[in-house]
Order: sequence, then structure tokens, then C-alpha cells
Amino acid sequence: MKIATYNVNGINGRLDILLRWLKEDAPDVVCLQELKTDDAGFPRREIERAGYGAVWHGQRSWNGVAILAKGKTPILTRRGLPGDPDDSHSRYIEAVVDGIVIGCLYLPNGNPFPGVKFEYKLRWFRRLHEYAAELLELEVPSILAGDFNVMPTEIDVYKPERWLDDALFRPEVRKAYAQLVGQGWTDAIRHLHPGERIYTFWKYWRNSFERDAGLRIDHFLLSPAVAPWLRSATVRRKPRGWEHTSDHAPVIIELDVSEAGADL
Repeated sequence: MKIATYNVNGINGRLDILLRWLKEDAPDVVCLQELKTDDAGFPRREIERAGYGAVWHGQRSWNGVAILAKGKTPILTRRGLPGDPDDSHSRYIEAVVDGIVIGCLYLPNGNPFPGVKFEYKLRWFRRLHEYAAELLELEVPSILAGDFNVMPTEIDVYKPERWLDDALFRPEVRKAYAQLVGQGWTDAIRHLHPGERIYTFWKYWRNSFERDAGLRIDHFLLSPAVAPWLRSATVRRKPRGWEHTSDHAPVIIELDVSEAGADL
């Protein structure tokens, strides 16, 4: 089972990129972030013609998340992260696919630091902690995937000394990510590649991609029920080199669910 996460940086403006990649890699499940369109503008027909069912949580011009599943429609379980009924940002969607609870998230950027956006990021992280703990208590196969806007350690960022006061690398944010993992989640990329410099995002300027001056901010966190099924975790760098592409690359994990039970 191939599950991907991909910040598309505008699904309608880069629909050709998304469809091209879906055809090439053919993942079974896809978590998308930064749709940058409201619900009505989601390209459902084009996605369906590509062979995928979808659920989505859109927002005009900003944010927006979606989950796609090959040959079926994901079973929607949640739109929005609990804990703040006044939060209008479309940053979390959750669905069940083949017996696995999949939470697709787009964590706030938080810049500039210090400021209200940074404080919002920390509050959002606290809500994620609380909800992630609830998922673990259920003891069901669960995955949290998406753009976390966090470089967890110095190995996850090119020239970390340049990012010390950035909201993606602040000690408070890295601590929050470590505490989340410490609940019992497995960081898929780091679990399989403990000492390797792996990036998922490269800025558009100064030939960042060509120089491999990147960041690892797109993550897969696996619950204890899912972690034993993990077989591979890779970054698909090829789409990042395409013209008019997102500044993120897709990340794909492969799970062996043959021992997971008949309902999977």
C-alpha cells in the first residue's frame, strides 16, 4: 500500500503537475495540502477521471487539505482539528481508507517570530497533541501526514545556523514536534533513514533545488499499530524539477498490510 503526502501549492494552478505525478507514481492514498481553493473550486471531476475518489476541506486563496484514494472514496471522519471552534483555517481533514485512519494536516507556518502567527502555531500544535493522544488511545491503525512546517533537527535543514529565528526551526516548535513523536508515533523517514540528509522542500529562489539547499518539513507519523508495516519511505524529487511545479516534493511510504487483518 503506497501512501503519499504532497503540498501542491495551489491545486488548480498546478493540476497538470498533480495529474502527471499521480499517473507516474500511482499511489493508493494521497494527502494534499495548500489547495488554495474553496470547496466548490476543488477539481473533483479531473481527480475522478484520474481514478481517485476524494474528500476535501477547502479555503479560498489559503490553506486547504484533501485525501484521495485510488478506486474508492475515503470515508470522511473529521473536517477540522478539534479544540478551537472559532478556528476558521482549513488545515485538517481525516478519513478512513482500508481500515486505516489517515489525518492530513497543514500546520501553520508561524512566521514572523515573534508575533501572533507564531503564537497561533504553538496553540495549533497543542491542539494536535491532544487529538493525537486521543487517536493513540483508540489503538486503531492511524497515520498523521502532511506539511508540519517543522524541521525537527539540524540534519533536516540546509545550513541550520541561518534558520535559528525562523518559526519552522524555533526551539519551541522543535520541542513540540519531539513531544508529539514522544507520544508513541514513528517518524517514517527518520526511522528508516536515521542519519541521512533528506529534504522535501526547496525555495524557488537562488537555485535552491539545484544546490539541494532544502528543508524536511513534510512528515509521516505512524501509530504503533501501523509502524511494523512500514517497508519504505522516500521523497520523489523528480516532480520538484518540473516546470511550474510546487516548491515541495511528494513523500511516499509503502506499507505491507498483509498481516494487518482481513478488513484491510
